[in-house]
Amino acid sequence: MTAPNTDLADLAKAYGVATDFWDWQGVHTIVSAETITRVLTALGVDVTSPEALAQARDEAWRSSWRRTLPPTIVSREGWTPWVPVHLPHGAAVRVELALEDGGTIAVPQVDNWVEPRLVDGVLTGEATFQLPAEVPLGWHLLWAHVEGREPAYATVVVTPQRLELPAGLEHRRMTGLMSQVYQLRSANSYGVGDLADLADLATWGAADLGCDWVLVNPLHAAQACPPMEASPYLPTTRRFVNPLYIRVEDIPEVAYLSVEVRAAVAAQARTGQALNTSETIDRNASWAAKRAALELVYAAGLSPRRARAFEGFCEREGQGLVDFATWCALADMHGEDWRSWPAGLQSPTSPQVDEFRAEQAAEIDFFRWLQWVLEEQLAATQRLAKEAGMALGVIHDLAVGVHGSGADSWGLGDALARGIEVGAPPDQFNQIGQNWSQPPWRPDRLAELGYAPYRDMLRTVLRDSGGIRVDHIIGLFRLWWIPQGMSPGEGTYVHYDHEALIGILCLEAHRAGAVVVGEDLGVVQPFARDFMKERGILGTSILWFEWRDGKALAPEGYRELCLASVTTHDLAPTAGYLELVHVALREKLGLLTRDAAVEEAEERAAIARVAEALEARGLPHDPSDVEEFVISLHRYLALSPAKLLGISVPDLIGDRRVVNQPGTDKEYPNWCVPLTGPSGDLVSLEQLTALPYPRRLARSVTG
Repeated sequence: MTAPNTDLADLAKAYGVATDFWDWQGVHTIVSAETITRVLTALGVDVTSPEALAQARDEAWRSSWRRTLPPTIVSREGWTPWVPVHLPHGAAVRVELALEDGGTIAVPQVDNWVEPRLVDGVLTGEATFQLPAEVPLGWHLLWAHVEGREPAYATVVVTPQRLELPAGLEHRRMTGLMSQVYQLRSANSYGVGDLADLADLATWGAADLGCDWVLVNPLHAAQACPPMEASPYLPTTRRFVNPLYIRVEDIPEVAYLSVEVRAAVAAQARTGQALNTSETIDRNASWAAKRAALELVYAAGLSPRRARAFEGFCEREGQGLVDFATWCALADMHGEDWRSWPAGLQSPTSPQVDEFRAEQAAEIDFFRWLQWVLEEQLAATQRLAKEAGMALGVIHDLAVGVHGSGADSWGLGDALARGIEVGAPPDQFNQIGQNWSQPPWRPDRLAELGYAPYRDMLRTVLRDSGGIRVDHIIGLFRLWWIPQGMSPGEGTYVHYDHEALIGILCLEAHRAGAVVVGEDLGVVQPFARDFMKERGILGTSILWFEWRDGKALAPEGYRELCLASVTTHDLAPTAGYLELVHVALREKLGLLTRDAAVEEAEERAAIARVAEALEARGLPHDPSDVEEFVISLHRYLALSPAKLLGISVPDLIGDRRVVNQPGTDKEYPNWCVPLTGPSGDLVSLEQLTALPYPRRLARSVTG
């Protein structure tokens, strides 16, 4: 592939598209002209000819001068940013700020001469205004009243200078559990762990293990109909929740069902509970049983009091909830990929979709009701966790993106880039790179929309939680875009306004009283970690990834603002890691670019170096004694200043099986592996909480 010419490279830089990068082995790589062309096309830039390229270069400045105001201004508390106002040269203008709470602040003009420009035949000037330092945190509207024109407005977001740690965390470390909720099968599960199981894990973790939090996989909604996507990191939407996690029996209306209906619900429960003994998790079968039970409960209706509460929920969630529920109902009828639907149904604003909503009102209402039930059960889970003694409670996980055929892709329109998929360039652990099959946010459209879709998504995830983990938080700085049909290694980075995205994240977390953990593994720009630290966002440190001068990083070398853990869901559980099951699996699946013997030797050497670090601290350090070695690894991390220390639930039971193998799809049962013990036998939630080893492991670091 050819390198870009100077004109194409300059235009790419104007749109934040990288034309070169350094790979994981330190090799300087030039991005191909084909990749850059396709990425710019996805950003709405015409580069099909030299003439179009020249016009696009001119349009880069002209488009901003056509606007009276920038679409969005993101600032920090106490800052006084200048705001350009474009207007016919010589026209009078008045600017004011409408505050979120209903107040109004006059915005003064500053003396800043800018030479007028001829824009579309009109001599256009630029006046400069300065936002006052006393503008409070929140979401506001800036209005410009230009003589002879309709008023123009821009979204103004004022964010905290720094996200302060929640009460208690500032002065001490908090230890917690890291769990995949669907793995937590109990006697009452429908073959998949649910929110009641999560509440049981959290209350046990608080009372018996001394834990202050539990980090869960993303609970975002998957498809409404089979086949349901197994990966929690490839949802159909990130704003709403997967009803697969509902505990049917905990819905208040169940208590008032008739004998006949209750018997029918119980029959579905027995069907679901029979799935608890399967060797892999069958989400489709589980959802079939659970949905049948939920439809019975929904059909029984609501009391007037409960109906008012449901109406209030629907009003708060607004059009976003309507669109999601509509997509669910349409997917039931036409399949989950909206791109294959009849043309008139491919936009949520079309007349045909309005007609469908009128005809299928009850079906759409059912999907809205499911989200209300989930909101109530999530709130109950968090309340129970904190009542049991957890300081933070549930920490939710935010996936990088959404499925290209799903609800957000349909409902958010061109806020997502078309013809592009998100992934990661090759690195040490994924040497052919990764394609996550997700369309990315368009940075330009996010700003034009006032970041509303991003804000609404964050508010849902942060609601009733003690924190949020942002998967691949580096994607808020730059994201690896891969044109469809090209390999992961043929992508390039697209830069985002990290001041805006991180700032809004801090604002919404501040309002929720939540801690923010950024997963900052892999190839990371050094300044990004400095910026996260400045804003009060915790990073992520995995023991197996932390080295200095060829040795395991000393505990004192860990960051204070981080979540430190021995392992993560993209690695084998620690017992399996010590047995190199991850190397064997990657060799079997053809994911290695080096000989397996070389990989094994390197991993064994790494384990030996970690054992040496344990020995130096006077800790048991024999890897063949797996249980003691795992405890030592956690005690080693407990010597660090890290604010959060995570214990993976599979490590509590000696599980060996990989939960997810990055770089694969159907080649391995990713996200479908239930909890198992050292011998491979299934372990239920009841068995887990009765075992003595979890207490030994947790108490070794919690005291």
